[in-house]
Amino acid sequence: MVNSFDSTFDLELALCLTPEIGSASVSKILAKNALLGVQPEEFLRLREENLIKEYGLRESAAKAISNHDFLERVENFKKKVRGKNVVLTTQRSPIYPRRLEGFCQPPPVYVFLYGNYAALEGKTFCVLASRDASEEELAKVEKSVEAGVLEPMNLVSGANTNVYRRAAVVPLRWGAPRILVLDRGLFAALGDGLDREPFTAARLWRYRFDPSVDLVVSPFRPDDKYAPINNRKRDECVVGLSDVVRWVYLRPGGNMEGLIDRARNVGKIVEGVG
Repeated sequence: MVNSFDSTFDLELALCLTPEIGSASVSKILAKNALLGVQPEEFLRLREENLIKEYGLRESAAKAISNHDFLERVENFKKKVRGKNVVLTTQRSPIYPRRLEGFCQPPPVYVFLYGNYAALEGKTFCVLASRDASEEELAKVEKSVEAGVLEPMNLVSGANTNVYRRAAVVPLRWGAPRILVLDRGLFAALGDGLDREPFTAARLWRYRFDPSVDLVVSPFRPDDKYAPINNRKRDECVVGLSDVVRWVYLRPGGNMEGLIDRARNVGKIVEGVG
Protein backbone atom coordinates (compact mmCIF):
# COMPACT_ATOMS: atom_id res chain seq x y z
CA MET A 1 0.00 0.00 0.00
CA VAL A 2 2.73 2.49 0.94
CA ASN A 3 4.69 1.87 -2.25
CA SER A 4 1.68 2.85 -4.38
CA PHE A 5 0.93 5.89 -2.24
CA ASP A 6 3.57 8.31 -3.47
CA SER A 7 1.50 11.35 -4.46
CA THR A 8 1.80 14.50 -2.39
CA PHE A 9 -1.81 15.28 -3.25
CA ASP A 10 -2.95 11.88 -1.94
CA LEU A 11 -1.10 12.51 1.30
CA GLU A 12 -2.76 15.93 1.63
CA LEU A 13 -6.12 14.31 0.98
CA ALA A 14 -5.54 11.56 3.54
CA LEU A 15 -4.54 14.11 6.18
CA CYS A 16 -7.60 16.26 5.51
CA LEU A 17 -9.95 13.26 5.62
CA THR A 18 -8.74 11.98 8.99
CA PRO A 19 -10.85 13.21 11.95
CA GLU A 20 -8.05 12.76 14.49
CA ILE A 21 -5.84 15.25 12.62
CA GLY A 22 -6.83 18.89 13.08
CA SER A 23 -6.20 21.72 10.65
CA ALA A 24 -3.20 23.00 12.58
CA SER A 25 -1.56 19.57 12.41
CA VAL A 26 -2.27 19.26 8.68
CA SER A 27 -0.58 22.63 8.12
CA LYS A 28 2.37 21.67 10.30
CA ILE A 29 2.92 18.35 8.49
CA LEU A 30 2.67 19.82 4.98
CA ALA A 31 4.98 22.73 5.83
CA LYS A 32 7.62 20.50 7.45
CA ASN A 33 7.56 17.99 4.58
CA ALA A 34 7.92 20.78 2.02
CA LEU A 35 10.75 22.44 3.95
CA LEU A 36 12.75 19.22 4.44
CA GLY A 37 11.82 17.61 1.12
CA VAL A 38 10.19 14.63 2.85
CA GLN A 39 8.38 12.50 0.28
CA PRO A 40 5.01 10.88 1.06
CA GLU A 41 6.42 7.35 1.22
CA GLU A 42 9.12 8.52 3.63
CA PHE A 43 6.55 10.22 5.83
CA LEU A 44 4.37 7.11 5.93
CA ARG A 45 7.30 4.98 7.07
CA LEU A 46 7.81 7.09 10.20
CA ARG A 47 7.06 5.38 13.49
CA GLU A 48 4.44 6.78 15.87
CA GLU A 49 7.09 8.04 18.27
CA ASN A 50 8.83 9.92 15.44
CA LEU A 51 5.57 11.56 14.36
CA ILE A 52 5.00 12.72 17.92
CA LYS A 53 8.55 13.92 18.54
CA GLU A 54 9.46 15.38 15.12
CA TYR A 55 6.06 16.74 14.05
CA GLY A 56 4.62 17.58 17.45
CA LEU A 57 1.52 15.44 16.84
CA ARG A 58 -0.80 14.12 19.52
CA GLU A 59 -0.71 10.39 20.11
CA SER A 60 -4.18 9.95 18.59
CA ALA A 61 -3.07 11.70 15.38
CA ALA A 62 0.12 9.64 15.15
CA LYS A 63 -1.84 6.41 15.63
CA ALA A 64 -4.35 7.45 12.94
CA ILE A 65 -1.54 7.98 10.41
CA SER A 66 -0.10 4.56 11.19
CA ASN A 67 -3.50 2.88 10.87
CA HIS A 68 -4.40 1.17 7.57
CA ASP A 69 -7.64 3.23 7.44
CA PHE A 70 -5.51 6.33 6.83
CA LEU A 71 -4.78 5.31 3.23
CA GLU A 72 -8.10 3.58 2.60
CA ARG A 73 -9.95 6.85 3.19
CA VAL A 74 -8.35 8.28 0.05
CA GLU A 75 -9.56 5.44 -2.18
CA ASN A 76 -13.03 5.49 -0.65
CA PHE A 77 -13.30 9.25 -1.18
CA LYS A 78 -12.12 9.02 -4.78
CA LYS A 79 -14.72 6.33 -5.51
CA LYS A 80 -17.52 8.50 -4.11
CA VAL A 81 -16.55 11.59 -6.13
CA ARG A 82 -15.52 9.83 -9.35
CA GLY A 83 -16.98 11.71 -12.32
CA LYS A 84 -17.85 14.71 -10.15
CA ASN A 85 -16.06 18.06 -10.17
CA VAL A 86 -14.75 17.83 -6.60
CA VAL A 87 -11.29 18.96 -5.60
CA LEU A 88 -9.38 19.44 -2.37
CA THR A 89 -7.35 22.65 -2.29
CA THR A 90 -4.74 23.54 0.30
CA GLN A 91 -2.86 26.81 0.48
CA ARG A 92 -0.18 25.16 -1.65
CA SER A 93 -2.68 24.61 -4.47
CA PRO A 94 -2.85 27.01 -7.45
CA ILE A 95 -6.66 26.98 -7.30
CA TYR A 96 -6.93 27.72 -3.57
CA PRO A 97 -9.29 30.75 -3.23
CA ARG A 98 -6.73 33.49 -2.52
CA ARG A 99 -9.42 35.91 -1.33
CA LEU A 100 -9.55 33.81 1.86
CA GLU A 101 -5.87 34.46 2.59
CA GLY A 102 -6.42 38.19 2.56
CA PHE A 103 -9.30 38.11 5.04
CA CYS A 104 -9.65 35.02 7.22
CA GLN A 105 -7.78 34.90 10.52
CA PRO A 106 -6.29 32.38 9.98
CA PRO A 107 -7.22 31.21 6.46
CA PRO A 108 -8.59 27.66 6.24
CA VAL A 109 -5.73 25.21 5.80
CA TYR A 110 -7.85 23.40 3.22
CA VAL A 111 -11.16 23.81 1.44
CA PHE A 112 -13.14 21.35 -0.64
CA LEU A 113 -14.61 22.80 -3.84
CA TYR A 114 -17.41 21.23 -5.84
CA GLY A 115 -18.98 22.50 -9.03
CA ASN A 116 -18.42 25.56 -11.17
CA TYR A 117 -14.96 26.86 -10.22
CA ALA A 118 -15.35 29.67 -12.76
CA ALA A 119 -17.84 31.35 -10.41
CA LEU A 120 -14.83 32.55 -8.40
CA GLU A 121 -13.26 34.22 -11.43
CA GLY A 122 -15.93 36.92 -11.68
CA LYS A 123 -16.69 39.79 -9.33
CA THR A 124 -18.30 38.47 -6.16
CA PHE A 125 -20.60 39.94 -3.53
CA CYS A 126 -22.58 39.05 -0.43
CA VAL A 127 -25.56 40.64 1.33
CA LEU A 128 -25.52 40.27 5.10
CA ALA A 129 -27.91 40.77 7.99
CA SER A 130 -27.87 39.55 11.56
CA ARG A 131 -29.93 36.48 12.43
CA ASP A 132 -32.76 38.43 14.07
CA ALA A 133 -33.49 40.48 10.94
CA SER A 134 -37.18 41.37 10.46
CA GLU A 135 -39.31 40.33 7.50
CA GLU A 136 -38.94 43.84 6.08
CA GLU A 137 -35.15 43.55 6.34
CA LEU A 138 -35.17 40.09 4.74
CA ALA A 139 -37.12 41.56 1.81
CA LYS A 140 -34.36 44.18 1.46
CA VAL A 141 -31.79 41.37 1.39
CA GLU A 142 -33.61 39.77 -1.54
CA LYS A 143 -33.89 43.07 -3.40
CA SER A 144 -30.20 43.85 -2.91
CA VAL A 145 -29.17 40.38 -4.08
CA GLU A 146 -31.29 40.76 -7.20
CA ALA A 147 -29.61 44.09 -7.97
CA GLY A 148 -26.18 42.53 -7.52
CA VAL A 149 -26.98 39.53 -9.72
CA LEU A 150 -28.15 41.85 -12.49
CA GLU A 151 -24.97 44.02 -12.40
CA PRO A 152 -23.77 41.19 -12.85
CA MET A 153 -21.87 39.81 -9.88
CA ASN A 154 -21.74 36.31 -8.41
CA LEU A 155 -23.42 35.87 -5.04
CA VAL A 156 -21.56 34.33 -2.10
CA SER A 157 -23.90 32.96 0.56
CA GLY A 158 -24.38 30.37 3.24
CA ALA A 159 -27.33 28.00 3.15
CA ASN A 160 -28.85 27.39 6.57
CA THR A 161 -30.04 30.66 8.12
CA ASN A 162 -33.11 32.67 7.15
CA VAL A 163 -30.92 35.48 5.83
CA TYR A 164 -28.71 33.21 3.73
CA ARG A 165 -31.67 31.25 2.38
CA ARG A 166 -33.46 34.42 1.32
CA ALA A 167 -30.29 35.56 -0.43
CA ALA A 168 -29.32 32.25 -2.04
CA VAL A 169 -32.68 31.61 -3.68
CA VAL A 170 -32.54 34.82 -5.77
CA PRO A 171 -29.89 33.73 -8.33
CA LEU A 172 -32.00 30.64 -9.11
CA ARG A 173 -34.73 32.88 -10.50
CA TRP A 174 -32.26 34.34 -12.99
CA GLY A 175 -30.23 31.22 -13.79
CA ALA A 176 -27.19 32.93 -12.25
CA PRO A 177 -24.38 31.16 -10.38
CA ARG A 178 -24.18 30.94 -6.61
CA ILE A 179 -21.14 30.33 -4.43
CA LEU A 180 -22.43 28.49 -1.36
CA VAL A 181 -20.20 28.26 1.70
CA LEU A 182 -21.16 25.31 3.89
CA ASP A 183 -21.15 24.99 7.66
CA ARG A 184 -20.53 21.24 7.33
CA GLY A 185 -18.98 18.76 4.88
CA LEU A 186 -19.97 18.20 1.25
CA PHE A 187 -21.61 14.81 1.84
CA ALA A 188 -23.32 15.98 5.03
CA ALA A 189 -24.90 18.91 3.14
CA LEU A 190 -25.55 17.51 -0.35
CA GLY A 191 -25.86 13.78 0.29
CA ASP A 192 -23.59 10.99 -0.91
CA GLY A 193 -24.63 11.70 -4.50
CA LEU A 194 -23.78 15.42 -4.09
CA ASP A 195 -27.02 16.32 -5.82
CA ARG A 196 -29.30 17.45 -2.98
CA GLU A 197 -30.22 21.13 -2.84
CA PRO A 198 -29.08 22.49 0.54
CA PHE A 199 -32.48 23.99 1.41
CA THR A 200 -36.08 23.26 0.53
CA ALA A 201 -37.11 26.64 -0.94
CA ALA A 202 -34.55 26.25 -3.75
CA ARG A 203 -36.44 23.21 -5.03
CA LEU A 204 -39.21 25.47 -6.33
CA TRP A 205 -36.78 26.39 -9.11
CA ARG A 206 -34.45 23.38 -9.23
CA TYR A 207 -34.95 20.04 -7.53
CA ARG A 208 -31.32 18.93 -7.63
CA PHE A 209 -28.11 20.83 -7.01
CA ASP A 210 -26.51 21.78 -10.34
CA PRO A 211 -22.67 21.77 -10.21
CA SER A 212 -22.47 23.10 -13.77
CA VAL A 213 -23.86 26.44 -12.49
CA ASP A 214 -23.11 26.68 -8.77
CA LEU A 215 -19.99 26.23 -6.67
CA VAL A 216 -19.93 24.80 -3.16
CA VAL A 217 -17.09 25.68 -0.80
CA SER A 218 -16.52 23.73 2.41
CA PRO A 219 -13.66 24.26 4.89
CA PHE A 220 -14.73 21.02 6.64
CA ARG A 221 -14.16 17.32 6.01
CA PRO A 222 -16.74 15.85 3.60
CA ASP A 223 -18.57 13.84 6.27
CA ASP A 224 -18.39 16.45 9.03
CA LYS A 225 -21.79 17.22 10.56
CA TYR A 226 -22.98 20.66 11.55
CA ALA A 227 -21.70 22.09 14.83
CA PRO A 228 -22.51 25.59 16.17
CA ILE A 229 -18.80 26.47 16.23
CA ASN A 230 -18.77 26.10 12.42
CA ASN A 231 -20.92 29.20 11.95
CA ARG A 232 -18.10 31.66 12.49
CA LYS A 233 -15.81 29.96 9.98
CA ARG A 234 -18.65 29.85 7.43
CA ASP A 235 -19.50 33.55 7.89
CA GLU A 236 -15.84 34.54 7.71
CA CYS A 237 -15.42 32.62 4.45
CA VAL A 238 -18.57 34.21 2.97
CA VAL A 239 -17.16 37.69 3.57
CA GLY A 240 -13.64 36.63 2.63
CA LEU A 241 -14.76 35.37 -0.79
CA SER A 242 -16.72 38.56 -1.53
CA ASP A 243 -15.26 41.56 -3.35
CA VAL A 244 -18.30 43.67 -2.43
CA VAL A 245 -19.94 43.36 1.00
CA ARG A 246 -23.44 44.78 1.43
CA TRP A 247 -25.36 44.83 4.68
CA VAL A 248 -28.97 45.45 5.60
CA TYR A 249 -29.12 45.16 9.40
CA LEU A 250 -26.38 44.55 11.95
CA ARG A 251 -26.96 43.74 15.60
CA PRO A 252 -24.60 45.97 17.64
CA GLY A 253 -21.65 43.97 18.89
CA GLY A 254 -22.62 40.91 16.84
CA ASN A 255 -20.46 38.69 14.63
CA MET A 256 -21.70 40.29 11.40
CA GLU A 257 -20.79 43.78 12.61
CA GLY A 258 -17.27 42.59 13.37
CA LEU A 259 -16.91 41.04 9.92
CA ILE A 260 -18.11 44.25 8.27
CA ASP A 261 -15.49 46.25 10.20
CA ARG A 262 -12.76 43.86 9.12
CA ALA A 263 -13.94 44.00 5.51
CA ARG A 264 -13.53 47.78 5.56
CA ASN A 265 -10.09 47.50 7.14
CA VAL A 266 -8.78 45.20 4.39
CA GLY A 267 -10.11 47.44 1.62
CA LYS A 268 -13.22 45.59 0.48
CA ILE A 269 -16.10 47.62 -0.93
CA VAL A 270 -18.61 47.85 1.93
CA GLU A 271 -22.08 49.29 1.31
CA GLY A 272 -25.10 49.70 3.58
CA VAL A 273 -28.50 48.95 2.02
CA GLY A 274 -31.24 51.42 2.97
